[in-house]
Amino acid sequence: MIRTTPPRPVDVTAHFPELAPMARVTVRLHPRAGEPTAANSSIGGPLLWPEREPWPTCPEHGGPWQFGASPEDIRLGRRLVAELGRRPDQGGDPLSPEERATLDRVHEGAKIPQNGPLPMVPVAQLYAADVPGLPCPDGADLLQVLWCPFDHDDEDCLPRTELRWRTAADVTDPLDPATAPQPSVIGNDEYLPAVCVLHPETATEYPAPHELPKELRNRIHSWEDQQGLVYQYDLAVAPGCKTGGHAPWSFSDPFPMACPACGSDVRPLLTLNGNEWDGGSGSWRPVEESGYTGVHYLGPAMSTQLGIGRSGSLQLYVCTASPDHPHLQYNQ
Repeated sequence: MIRTTPPRPVDVTAHFPELAPMARVTVRLHPRAGEPTAANSSIGGPLLWPEREPWPTCPEHGGPWQFGASPEDIRLGRRLVAELGRRPDQGGDPLSPEERATLDRVHEGAKIPQNGPLPMVPVAQLYAADVPGLPCPDGADLLQVLWCPFDHDDEDCLPRTELRWRTAADVTDPLDPATAPQPSVIGNDEYLPAVCVLHPETATEYPAPHELPKELRNRIHSWEDQQGLVYQYDLAVAPGCKTGGHAPWSFSDPFPMACPACGSDVRPLLTLNGNEWDGGSGSWRPVEESGYTGVHYLGPAMSTQLGIGRSGSLQLYVCTASPDHPHLQYNQ
């Protein structure tokens, strides 16, 4: 199904022409619950993976056990929460003792055996044919993102990510997704993406106010008070999962970023965010879902079930000089 971003409430460049040269194209991925195959772009779906290629693991969170919840309990707990809103109110606890025990295990965690290094979790698979402007290395047409489902950054509380670029046609011996390695334990239940198909759509963004010259930023702040709009959230940076575009810059001010290998500039590759529109004005909510009136955290805006760091958003950046250099990740 197509997802269409509504027109912005106003044309901000008509009021501030200085913003026009700063415009960037982003591709909003619009993940929604579905059943993708390895031949599809997805969030949390199966990967087109060569059978003989080792699956990435995290040695820091290997066996003999780790503290967390099992993937099966997390998925079952999500189904239970979704069902609760449909159950008639009969007073008392709407959950059975078994259901309550499942939710307790997810929320409280437990020691769970893990045999050997922890397999990383598939987070995103993007085919260039589905995502205009995806900055693929020469010959590649497929990006895969995996991460360890435990926090690796004490300050920002982020998972450790791994990127794989591929040429899909070269994968002649694909791994059966049913046999793909998976962890027996998840350290943070919001690091287990719900399986979603994508509905990519291009949109135009402008820099967050933090990146603008002070004089321009002050004029915009005065203007938005008159308009009843918030430039950053209504006009500038699209929320949700997306490629390219601008960074949201919320909990931290902009800072210089450079490739750790060669010092070259980096460019935004992918933003992963568990919330596609907020519970307020929802100005970025797709036209096709304008009538949604259900509980926000159970609805299409939060289909991925992701929650990342302090702001709920993880940005990945890649070197502009070489795709072989390490990528950067930030919580902004």
